[in-house]
Amino acid sequence: MMGARAGPGMGLLGLVTLLALWHRAGAGCAEEGRCCPGRDPTCVSTGWRVNRAYGTCFCDEACQLTGDCCYDYAQACPALPCIVGEWTPWSGCAEQCKPNFRMRTRVIQQEPKNGGEPCPPLEEKAGCLEYTTYQGQNCGNEHVPAFITTSEYNNERKKRAVNPRWSSETEDWGSYCVEFKTETLSPHCSVESRPYARWMQYLREGYTVCVTCQPPAMHTGSHRCSGDGVDADGNKVLHWQAVGNPLCYGTWKKVQQVEKCSCPLVHSFIFT
Repeated sequence: MMGARAGPGMGLLGLVTLLALWHRAGAGCAEEGRCCPGRDPTCVSTGWRVNRAYGTCFCDEACQLTGDCCYDYAQACPALPCIVGEWTPWSGCAEQCKPNFRMRTRVIQQEPKNGGEPCPPLEEKAGCLEYTTYQGQNCGNEHVPAFITTSEYNNERKKRAVNPRWSSETEDWGSYCVEFKTETLSPHCSVESRPYARWMQYLREGYTVCVTCQPPAMHTGSHRCSGDGVDADGNKVLHWQAVGNPLCYGTWKKVQQVEKCSCPLVHSFIFT
C-alpha cells in the first residue's frame, strides 16, 4: 500500500545496500592497492575524484595531467623526486694545447616516481685550455690571443692533478691581475645560455674586467700568461677569446697590471 512503511526485511536490505554504496564511494587508490607509472588506462578505481566528481578515477601518473585522479592519489602514491649523487671531480682537458672541454658527471640515486621532480642534467662541460703536452712540454707559445674563462674555474683547479708543470718550484711563482677595458665583442657572447658558459653574458663593451694569471697558465720561462699585454700600452688593441665557445671573442685594451684583482665577481676571469 502506498505510503506504508517498509517491513523489517526491506529496511535491512536497504541498509546493506547503502553500506555497500558508501564503501564503494570511499574506494580509491589505497583501497584498490593501485599506483602505476606513466599513462595506464587499466590503473583504475571507482570513487571520488580530486575534482569532487564521483565515478571512475585513476591511479596512474598521467591522472595529474588529465585531472581524473582518485581523491587519495597523493597519499597513496606520494611524489618522489629524482635524487642524484655528487659531481665527480672535473676531468682534464680533452686535448692538450688546444681550447677544448673538461667534463664532470653524476649518477641517479633515485628515479623520480609518481610525478616527482625530474632528474637534472647528469653531465656538465666547461671550457679549458692547458699549456703543456702529456710529456710536460710547454706549448703556450702557440696561442696569440688571451684565452679566458670564468674565475669560478679557479675553484676547480687542482694544482698537481691538472698541470704536470706544477711543482714545489712553481709554488713561488706569484699570480697577478691584469685589468682590461673591453672594446668589442661578438654577439654570440650575450646569447650564450648553456650552464657552463653563462658567464659570457656578463662581458660588455666598455666595461673594465679583471683577468688573473696563475701558475697553471704561465709560461715556464717568463712566468707570464699568453695575451696579458705585458709590452702593450693603453692604446694597443689586444684580442681575447672565451674558452668553451669559439664564437665568443673580442678585443680590449690593457689598463694596468696589479697584484690582486678587485673587479666584481661577474667581471672577474682567469687566463687559461
